[in-house]
Amino acid sequence: MDFDLTEEQEAFRKVVRDFADQEIAPHAPAWDRDHVFPVETVRAMGELGLFGLIFPEEYGGAGADFTTLCVAIEEIAKVDQSMAVTLEAGVGLGANPIFQFGTDEQRRRWLPDLVSGRALGGFGLTEPGAGSDAGGTRTRARLLDGQWVINGEKAFITNSGTPITSLVTVTARTGEEAHEISTIVVPAGTPGFDVQPPYRKMGWHASDTHGLTFTDCAVPEDHLLGPRGGGFRQFLAILDEGRIAIAALAVGVIQACLDHSLQYAKDREAFGRPIGANQAVAFKCADLAVLAENARLLTYRAAWLKDQGRPFKREAAMAKLFATEGAVTATREATQIFGGYGFIDDTAVSRFYRDAKILEIGEGTSEIQRLVISRDLGLPVS
Repeated sequence: MDFDLTEEQEAFRKVVRDFADQEIAPHAPAWDRDHVFPVETVRAMGELGLFGLIFPEEYGGAGADFTTLCVAIEEIAKVDQSMAVTLEAGVGLGANPIFQFGTDEQRRRWLPDLVSGRALGGFGLTEPGAGSDAGGTRTRARLLDGQWVINGEKAFITNSGTPITSLVTVTARTGEEAHEISTIVVPAGTPGFDVQPPYRKMGWHASDTHGLTFTDCAVPEDHLLGPRGGGFRQFLAILDEGRIAIAALAVGVIQACLDHSLQYAKDREAFGRPIGANQAVAFKCADLAVLAENARLLTYRAAWLKDQGRPFKREAAMAKLFATEGAVTATREATQIFGGYGFIDDTAVSRFYRDAKILEIGEGTSEIQRLVISRDLGLPVS
């Protein structure tokens, strides 16, 4: 067994860490306070090559493996979850469906801007009445005179309304059969495609999230992504990969909580000594270290399996489940270690705490992960 990253990956980690410390960390509190999506910083992430890591050079990418993307997401998540999920969604939900299921012509048309970070894409799957039950899609698309005419609503769609959003890939029913769901690329600005005002969220204030409505929104027939009726299989595959990436984000959160807590436990004094001398605090830090180690091992093993071309569905669900629930625990415990200061918005752990909860919900809830795991164990499906 080899648990080491390559020298190139470790060098890349340092590059991303330096970028996060210099270009994101100093501004993250203000972005959070003012609910600002920092377009120029996202473009700078693109110039660093982060949005193109896993894509071939012919589309402007770096041809790196999935593990390298996880390293980048983890490092950015250590300072700001909003920017980490902007990267995760931009790669995994924006560009990846087109790369995985698009034709050569579709890839050449849409990928270069997405891969370079000049543009962002969204993935319109969730609906007001279809979250975990993604197969309950009510949005419909009819093929009329060589165009797909789309009607319906989507909810909680990341990267869907930024100034640099170029497209959203939408799932829609394209026939009367229960599972004839297809995916269709809808460029931003298409008549009938309306982006609703941004949500006011508990956390991830610097991440772009909107509801979408489609009213007789027509796009050419060749905007169909993959075969007609293939959408259900496609989004399940996309979500499997996304779960590993979200787990990597959660690993960064846990590690950040440990780092902040250790420093505070050494610096903060009470009753004449650092609070880290007290078992109540020291044991919390020890538990955070165990959480970080286990979450990291589960996450990078799942990434390794994917990179090896081996099955990884169960491992992705395990990593997502453990790491995201671990992140919620870690932020709660870090806030407790900081005491009253942890309840103040100016303290990083306060922002981490508010941001972390969505990790147990987005890209498959904890309950869905347990369902995936139990089914893979061979238990009967109810």
